[in-house]
Amino acid sequence: MDWYPLYNSLRIAAIACVAVFFTGIFAAYYVAKLPRLVKGLLDVVLTLPMVLPPTVVGYFLLLLFGVKRPFGIFLARFGIKVPMTWWSAVFAAAVVSFPLMYRTARGAFEAFDEDLADAGRTLGLSNPYIFWRVRMPVCRQGILAGTVLTFARALGEYGATSMIAGYTPSRTATISTTVYQLWRTDNEALACRWVLVNLAISAVVLLAVNMLEQKQKGKTR
Repeated sequence: MDWYPLYNSLRIAAIACVAVFFTGIFAAYYVAKLPRLVKGLLDVVLTLPMVLPPTVVGYFLLLLFGVKRPFGIFLARFGIKVPMTWWSAVFAAAVVSFPLMYRTARGAFEAFDEDLADAGRTLGLSNPYIFWRVRMPVCRQGILAGTVLTFARALGEYGATSMIAGYTPSRTATISTTVYQLWRTDNEALACRWVLVNLAISAVVLLAVNMLEQKQKGKTR
């Protein structure tokens, strides 16, 4: 059994999760402070990948990074080709999983007691210090839950990944695309093994999310 799809899926999910962690928190923090109308408009844009079919997201990525598209042609001048590479799946996983991190973090920031931040400012603490040492620790349960969900969504991504990265054994293959290819070639025994691997990982992720939620409820009582 070739374990490359598992390694590649974990690699893609980890890189996408790190990228989404920082961009999602940054977006959530600033959007939460905006007026309601502007916040509503940005919410639609930033959450759109969560409701769009993943294949549509993949199509938009191809329109952006395709070798015959303006941005793709620009990257080609530097010897960079995005489609049909393993790291192109990172873009797909990051875009699709971003709304989970963004909405979870935004909810945590909106529930934060701003009096704590104001008290820190009266003590002469800088805004970056308050953000990392006051706001983030208070909101850490929501942030952690969003991070775990982001990783799980990136790990199981298929639609956008298949559009922009395709399936090449030992190059772009992930668990999801491998299951599909094995099913197409009537290799159901091996496909079932990969399904069981995916189920095991998903169960661990859900247990982690439940533990975080229970811990958060225990602190709020």
